[in-house]
Amino acid sequence: MTVPIAVTIAGSDSSGGAGIQADLKTFAALGVYGASVLTALTAQNTQGVMGIHHVPVHFVTAQIDAVFSDLDVGALKIGMVAQAATIDAIVAGLLRWKPAHVVLDPVMVATSGARLLEFDAVEALRRKLAPRAQLMTPNLPEAAMLLDEPVAESESDIVRQGQRLLELGCAAVLIKGGHMHGPESIDYLVTRQGTLQLAAPRATTKNTHGTGCSLSSAIAAGLAKGDGMETAVRKAKDYITAAIAAADRLNVGRGHGPVHHFHGFDRG
Repeated sequence: MTVPIAVTIAGSDSSGGAGIQADLKTFAALGVYGASVLTALTAQNTQGVMGIHHVPVHFVTAQIDAVFSDLDVGALKIGMVAQAATIDAIVAGLLRWKPAHVVLDPVMVATSGARLLEFDAVEALRRKLAPRAQLMTPNLPEAAMLLDEPVAESESDIVRQGQRLLELGCAAVLIKGGHMHGPESIDYLVTRQGTLQLAAPRATTKNTHGTGCSLSSAIAAGLAKGDGMETAVRKAKDYITAAIAAADRLNVGRGHGPVHHFHGFDRG
C-alpha cells in the first residue's frame, strides 16, 4: 500500500495560515503526502502582507521537474502564481508531466486586501492556465475579476458567472459563496451537466485566513485518494466547514487568524 501524493504550487505564507503552509497542513490532516513548488515568498502575518519576493522562474521550473520526475503524483493544486512568467513556466510543466488532476485556485487578493497576482498576469491565468484545470475554485470577487464583471449578488448571477468561467476551458468551476450573507455559506459546483449547491452553516468568526487555499487543497487531496469530483468537493466542504468552526480555539495572531486544519485531532 502506497500513500497518495498531492503537490501544491503556491506562495509561502510566513505566518503559516495560508499558501503552501495551509496546503501541506490540509494534505497531512487528510492522510495525503504533500510536496510543494514555491512561486513566491511573502512577509505576512494575520494582519497583512508586508512584502512579496518572487521565486525566479527558472527555479520554479526546477522544482516542478524535481518533484514530478520522482514522485507518483495523484493530484496537483495550483494557488498563488504571482506573475505571468511564472504562469508560463507552470503551463510548460503541465504539458511535460501531464498530472491527472489539476485544481486551480485563482488567488488574486489576500484576506487582508493585499494583491497577490500582478495585473498583467490575469489574462495569462485566464487564457493559459484555466484551460489546463479540471476544477477552478474562485471566490465571488475572483470570479468577477476573471470575467471583468461586477461581483455577483444573486444565485442566478453566480450560476451565470460559473457557466461563463467554464467557457475558459476548465472542466468544472466551484464558486465559493463565503462573501455572501445569510445563515448558510453556499458554494456552487458548476459543470456542463448542471449546478450543484453545497450549503453549510455559516460560522461567526473573523478567523478565516487560508480558507480558500485549504478548501482547494482538500479537494486535491480527495482526488489524489481516488474520489470522484463531486465526492471530493463534498468532503472538502465538510472539512473546511469544521476547520472554520474550530478556528477560534487556536487564538493565533491579532488579525484574521487561521482556520484549524487539525481540528479532527484536537481532543481538548
